[in-house]
Amino acid sequence: MNRKSYDAEFRQRMVKEAKETGNASLVGRKYGVNLKTISRWVIQARTEKGEKVKKGEKREKERVEMGEARQQISQLKNLLGERELEIAILRDLLKKTTLVLPQRLT
Repeated sequence: MNRKSYDAEFRQRMVKEAKETGNASLVGRKYGVNLKTISRWVIQARTEKGEKVKKGEKREKERVEMGEARQQISQLKNLLGERELEIAILRDLLKKTTLVLPQRLT
């Protein structure tokens, strides 16, 4: 699964429109961006400007970060499982393979 990346100008436009409309969900649907992503951008914009962030927004930010962390952990577990399977297959193959050296004729 590939992550989309958005440039700073696009993010600023989304934050501005979300603040103006007061509906990040609507903005997200309009431009095909996840609500959590836009919410995170709004929170980041507020903290960068030194504005106070409401407790609910802090919790939302923490939930988003936890979700991202869980997703990363899941990806790492899958990768680890694949590597362990590869190692098991190679070990099994190594056990089955015997090296036969040619004997010299004297």
